[in-house]
Amino acid sequence: MNRNVKLLTVFILSFVAWSCKTDKLVSNKHLAPTLPQQYRDQGIATKENNIGSIPWRDFFQDRVLQGLIDSAIQHNLDMQLALKNIESSQLSLKQAKASYLPSAQLQVRGNSTNPSNNSMNGLSLNQFLKQHHVEDYTASIGLSWEADLWGKIKNQNAAALASYLQTEEAKKVIQTQLIAQVAQGYYQLLMLYQLRDIAQQNLKLSDTTLRIVKQQYEVGDITLLALEQVDAQRLSAASLIPDFEQQIHLQENAIQMLSGKLPAEIKTQEQLANVRFPEDLAIGIPADLLSHRPDVKQAELAVTASQAYQKSAKARMYPSLVISAEAGVNAFKTSNWFNLPASLFGAITGSITQPIFQRRELKTQYELARIEQEKNVMIFKQKVISAAGEVSDALISIQKLKEKEQITLDRTIRLKEATKHANLLFETGMATYLEVITAQSNILQSELELAQVKKAELSAVVDLYRSLGGGWSNN
Repeated sequence: MNRNVKLLTVFILSFVAWSCKTDKLVSNKHLAPTLPQQYRDQGIATKENNIGSIPWRDFFQDRVLQGLIDSAIQHNLDMQLALKNIESSQLSLKQAKASYLPSAQLQVRGNSTNPSNNSMNGLSLNQFLKQHHVEDYTASIGLSWEADLWGKIKNQNAAALASYLQTEEAKKVIQTQLIAQVAQGYYQLLMLYQLRDIAQQNLKLSDTTLRIVKQQYEVGDITLLALEQVDAQRLSAASLIPDFEQQIHLQENAIQMLSGKLPAEIKTQEQLANVRFPEDLAIGIPADLLSHRPDVKQAELAVTASQAYQKSAKARMYPSLVISAEAGVNAFKTSNWFNLPASLFGAITGSITQPIFQRRELKTQYELARIEQEKNVMIFKQKVISAAGEVSDALISIQKLKEKEQITLDRTIRLKEATKHANLLFETGMATYLEVITAQSNILQSELELAQVKKAELSAVVDLYRSLGGGWSNN
């Protein structure tokens, strides 16, 4: 019997070692909708280049922005929660892998039995052992192991692995979104600084006009109405400054809090007009989204996990084979425990259990798992379509905003010249104060619009970078 116990132990450990091999997760990319060879509004598609593979430190060159992004990755609470979810998932994965191992129990028992003297046991005990009680001491190790005949444990392990990888991708999703939010917030801040500077320059221009109008009013060349209108125009320009300064403070606070810091000033070193990205914004081909977009990969892993859960639920409807073994020492006296091999004992049992009354419940669980798997396939397809749409949206936004920026820039240059000419003509009496006010108002609005268009273009580039899956590499 001792030999049988040894053979069983060797068999169990060998099978466990074989079972614990980590299987590669099956790819579900074939379930994705058929993707075109290139995006809408894309030029020549090339697979070799894709800005989504550029690490964020290389894509964003501004040192201040890099510091803000790095702080956000390290301290943002959403990122911290994602890391905790990864820790939890790691523990679940380790627990799932441990399911392959047999359960082991070390047991030490001691009991003393004193049967009735008028019972058969009592009479026999008194007759053969000349005593009224019997003692029994046992020390043993018990093993219990369920054979994974139908892949129930294997698929539970695969589901746990897919769930763990999902949490890894979830962290990347949060990081790509966080980087995009910090970058867009930073460019919004640069825009507000430029808008404030434009308002201050326009205020100086209005001050000059007002000074000239006052001089002309004092000598009687123009009326009080002209003076009041020019003064009102100056106050209108001045009112923009505190508004922009308020927005600057609010934007600084928002960025700092997003970066996991308390509200504070952000000392920028770059100007909005000087921000540059690579001229060639290579975007690869739509099929790249399946491997570059973390939210798409997360959705694909959800399909994998639900498939494994479905297979595991189906396996629970089949018979279970459980093998148990126990070996140890047993004696009437503890001093005889080490009287080997006489005190040794062993036992092997095997059982097959087939669910009967639970079959309806198990079948319902299987059907629910099948429906969940089908839902996850739909979500996966939806994610792929949405990702392709985001790239296309960003492409057309960049293209049209570039065109609008050039038009606005040309208009601004002309209006600057018009304002300069209006001031010269006004000083020589060849233009009215209304023409000067109109020219100054037009250049102010044009310069403000130019800054806003530039910021919108930068935001569209950041959106393109995020939609291609860029931003989660720490290299």
